[in-house]
Formats: sequence, C-alpha cells, structure tokens
Amino acid sequence: MNTLHTIAQLRAAVSRARQEGKRIGLVPTMGNLHAGHIALVEKALQRTDYVVVSIFVNPMQFGAGEDLDSYPRTLPEDQAKLHEIGTHMIFAPNVSEMYPEGMDGHTRIAVPVVSEGLCGSSRPGHFEGVATVVSKLLNIVQPDLAIFGQKDFQQLAVIRKMAQDLCMPVQIMGEPTVRAADGLALSSRNGYLSAEQRATAPQLYQTLQQIAARLQAGQRDFAAIVEEARVQLVAAGLQPDYLDLRDANSLQPADEQTTELVALAAAYLGTTRLIDNLQFSLN
Repeated sequence: MNTLHTIAQLRAAVSRARQEGKRIGLVPTMGNLHAGHIALVEKALQRTDYVVVSIFVNPMQFGAGEDLDSYPRTLPEDQAKLHEIGTHMIFAPNVSEMYPEGMDGHTRIAVPVVSEGLCGSSRPGHFEGVATVVSKLLNIVQPDLAIFGQKDFQQLAVIRKMAQDLCMPVQIMGEPTVRAADGLALSSRNGYLSAEQRATAPQLYQTLQQIAARLQAGQRDFAAIVEEARVQLVAAGLQPDYLDLRDANSLQPADEQTTELVALAAAYLGTTRLIDNLQFSLN
C-alpha cells in the first residue's frame, strides 16, 4: 500500500490499475478513521479490485468558528489501519494540491433542494464545499464505485443528486451507520466528548427510535411527536440544532401520505455537534 500526495501520481497509479482490467473503488474520508470508516473500506474491497481511500480535511466545507483547526489529523494511525485490511492506495493531498489558486475564486458546485434545510441551514456553504471536493475526487480517481456512510444522510443525498445531475459515470453507494454498543453513531467528533457527555450522547439515537416507534404504532401527529422528542433531548442535556421528519427518498417534509421516512437530528453536547438519523417504513 502506497500513500500518494499529488493528483498526477494518483492518476498514474489508477491508470495502471485500470489498464490491468481492475474495477476501481473510492472511499472519501477526512481521516481520523474509526470502525465506521473501516466498514466502508471493507465493503469497497469486496466490490472492487483496487480501492483508493482519500484522506483530506477539506477547508471549503468548514464554516467560520467551526473545528477546522482542531479537527484530528492522524495519518500514521490511519495508514496502519488501512494497511491491515488490504487497502491498495491512500490519497492524502494537502490544501494547495487540491486548491492551487486558493478557494476564493474556485469553482463551486451547488446542489439545490436536497441541500436546503437541516444541516444546510445550520452550516451555510457546507454542502457547496462537500459537493465541490467530492466532485474533484471523483474526477481525479474516476472510480467505478464510491462509498459513503449513511450517518451523513443529507450529505449522501446531495452527492447522489450531484452525480446524477452531472452525468458522472460512477455508482454512489450508501452504507448503514456503524454504532457503538450503546447505539451512538461512530464519528470522529465523538473524541471531543467528556466521559459524562459520552454517557449522555446515546440519548440522541434513542430519541429517534422512540419517534419511529410511535409512528409505527399508529400515531400521526408529526408535529407533536417531534416537539415532545425535542423536549426530551433538552431534558437529557442535549441542545437540539434540528429535529425533523422527512421523506427518505426526496428529503421533503413528511406528511401523512409518506410511507418511507427518515428522522434526522443534530444536537450539541457542550461544543460538540452530533448528527444522526433513522430510516423506517409505515405500512
């Protein structure tokens, strides 16, 4: 396994693999890899012949006051984990490699509708940064398959729509969220939590489960169910950023005719922002 830092080097390596008839997989990450990331890479290794894992903390998707500077960068540890499972290549560019003329005048990709609301409202410009860097990575690697985690549900929807709208010849796959034993979705930001906060954090997923259970039991007052869940989060010590029910296919607000739903939430524990979601069906 090699770690390459330039676009030219990576393109040459991928070109050789493709000439050998290999199917190319890509798993984009920001590093600080945990079991959730590793599950994505293992899925790519099952489905393709040559897997590239990108590790790049993308400044374009961080807003003012967010944790760009403090975001954990753990390349040696990440390399060891990826080597152990048989990853073929790591692409770890620096900011100047990805944005050689800076970001202010850089072309940006905006994906309407699905990027609006939820994290799109809380983090203005975030999804432009995500769509832009992912489009760059897809153009650099030109994979047959790219895999993303479903914990970032809205992000996955944005990437899928971008690839479809721009006629990108790549299959976008979403993989289920990997969770700790107590239900907390694995995230690089979980490392920011104190021991007390870590004990509280699973309440976010438990609340989503309770929303789903009430709806599946036949209750249909969406607004009341969501508001009661919000109060429950506050009582547990979380500060909700948003809590909402959406159509799982379109991300439009759910109504009584919606049968495939997703409950989505973002909440703060101290200064740490946690996100999670739960998909479920109503029969």
